[in-house]
This record gives sequence, C-alpha cells and structure tokens, in this order.
Amino acid sequence: QLQASGGGLVQAGGSLRLSCAASGRTGGRSFSNSGMGWFRQAPGKEREFVAAINWNGRETTESDSLKGRFTISRDNVANTVYLQMNSLKPEDTARYYCAAARGPTIETSVDLYNYWGQGTLVTVSS
Repeated sequence: QLQASGGGLVQAGGSLRLSCAASGRTGGRSFSNSGMGWFRQAPGKEREFVAAINWNGRETTESDSLKGRFTISRDNVANTVYLQMNSLKPEDTARYYCAAARGPTIETSVDLYNYWGQGTLVTVSS
C-alpha cells in the first residue's frame, strides 16, 4: 500500500512537503528495490509526471517545468518517498500521486508505473 500525505491549502509562494509511506510490497517488488515517482492531476487534465527517483536515491529527475522548485528524495529505512515543493504557484494545484515503478530505475512515463497510491490534494491560493 502507498499512503500519500502532506497535502493541503497553501498560499502562493509557500512550501509543502509530501510524504508517501509504503507498507508491504509495492506491485510485486519491495519498496527499497523500486523506482518511485510523483505525478499530479489537475481537474480536467491528464496525469502528468512530476519527479522520479531510483531505488537507492542516487538518481533523481524532475519535470523540466518544475526543476528548481520541486525535489524528490527517499528514505529506504522508513519506506517513504518525499516531494519537497517550494515557491508554489496556483497552477500547482492538483492531486498528487506517488507510484512504484515496474523496476528499480527512474521512469518518467505513467505506463511504467504499476502501483499507485490514492493521492493527496494540494491547493495553492493566489
């Protein structure tokens, strides 16, 4: 199970830190052997890639449009992946989902993730 938390209402320019705690196996692999990702979906829009991290946390990538503001990290002891979001903008308003990839590497495509959490809602007011 993947349980995302940390969402809420924040003013533009503020920060939030999302957490995603894994329990049990994540789509057939253990958390510590899985690449992990964050995606978001705003009302009426398709789900889009936000950030991803490989199994040991040494490789990360973010959407080009979010680089410099969003940072992904993980703690394999705590079985948790994080998304630090700074300088938030109203257009960042969306439901944020964490997901486990099919393998241990970084993946940016929705299709390469096979285990999803329920998401946490982030609302940024202007």
